[in-house]
Amino acid sequence: MVTSFNVPRLVIAAPSSGSGKTTVATGLMAAFSERGLAVSPHKAGPDYIDPGYHALATGRPGRNLDAFMCGPELVAPLFAHGAAGCDLALVEGVMGLYDGAAGRGELASTAQVAKLLRAPVVLVVDASSQSRSVAALVHGFASFDPQVRLGGVILNKVGSDRHEVMLREALEEAGMPVLGVLRRAPQVATPSRHLGLVPVAERHTDALASVSALAAQVRAGCDLDALMALARTAPPLDCEAWSPATALTHGRDRASAPPAFGAPGSRGSAPGNGAAPADLTGALGGPPVVAVAGGAAFTFSYAEHTELLTAAGAEVVTYDPLRDEALPPGTTGLVIGGGFPEMYAPELSANEPLRAAVAAFAAAGGPVAAECAGLLYLGRSLDGKPMCGVLDADARMSDRLTLGYREAVAVSDSALARAGTRLRGHEFHRTVIEPGAGAAPAWGFTHPERRVEGFVQQGVHASYLHTHWAAEPSVARRFTEAAAARR
Repeated sequence: MVTSFNVPRLVIAAPSSGSGKTTVATGLMAAFSERGLAVSPHKAGPDYIDPGYHALATGRPGRNLDAFMCGPELVAPLFAHGAAGCDLALVEGVMGLYDGAAGRGELASTAQVAKLLRAPVVLVVDASSQSRSVAALVHGFASFDPQVRLGGVILNKVGSDRHEVMLREALEEAGMPVLGVLRRAPQVATPSRHLGLVPVAERHTDALASVSALAAQVRAGCDLDALMALARTAPPLDCEAWSPATALTHGRDRASAPPAFGAPGSRGSAPGNGAAPADLTGALGGPPVVAVAGGAAFTFSYAEHTELLTAAGAEVVTYDPLRDEALPPGTTGLVIGGGFPEMYAPELSANEPLRAAVAAFAAAGGPVAAECAGLLYLGRSLDGKPMCGVLDADARMSDRLTLGYREAVAVSDSALARAGTRLRGHEFHRTVIEPGAGAAPAWGFTHPERRVEGFVQQGVHASYLHTHWAAEPSVARRFTEAAAARR
């Protein structure tokens, strides 16, 4: 059922990466939350780290809006799901305003998300090395796509009062409102490393202080009333809010005959055939327990994954591979997502009881869904440190960044996907694992390059590919049914 959904909203964009989008977006989220508003935080694109800071600023889950992985048709419904009942929604963009999936035009760009949400855009401009030229820059961004409504500018890294005057005069001449001016403030900077910002889970106390400082900086430099007024100009959205229960009943099951990748195809069968969710409690007296890895080493997760597992009938519990020496009681399924195991290899290796428990669970055929960090954890070793030994593969840090969207098809039947299931995903890592694929690979990539990747063995599905299960809810249902079968 299509309904009219309305919430004040803004998209926080920039001409390029490094302009200060995360600083401004997080500061605005915190500043508006301090006013007593319920703020819904969102991030365009696949990034896992920025939403952690958004969640810290708002007290609500940071949610991703990725038009490549989920399809443009799901952007507004997923937004409405996250923003339901809120007073304001703020969407942090990705890269530059018009940058998207390589070779795909506007697909997955901040501009496309803004158009799909019918949201006004606020452009964050790094003004540190310009004065009157800022007007030409902003004019170009405002006029490039007439369907993108640029409602104002926040000037970042302004050097002095005189600098601010020159910038304001130039933008006034161009007819563009200045909604905020932020001075250089290195004390508010958030530390970064090889894959971006350091996640909140690794520096929670310091992150709280950073978010508080960002809120203070934004309060002092931005016109919050004018920004809220701009947000209220967003018209209603005609869409049905996404829900995990409805998605499981009516969601897509994008499977076809597996293509010939020169590797084994279907290897047996697993539950899940596109039907409505079954009652998984039955006479067994309780839902299947799906344990999800968390803690500082495994911070990458989309909120919708847990919601889909729960809606499919699972009891979702969290455990920390750095601290917990046993899997949660009654565990019948394991989800080990992304993160930074390379930063914690000695500690993960030292937790021998849990490594043994994971290995025993996998050896017994328990369903395991592992992405990126989870793949490394299941291998024999990571940078020479022993890991779980589930997979006959060794991983190490590399100088090469592997980054980009992928189109993939499941090559082998697994607890996560039946052979032929098509998904779009994202790779983002500075590690390599050798070999890169097992005898039964997890995925065959069809774009931008053709290769097989990952491992399927017994109940294990392990791969570098990050996926968003809202795009294909059948994987959550299938995995939950596989977990229920282990009781």
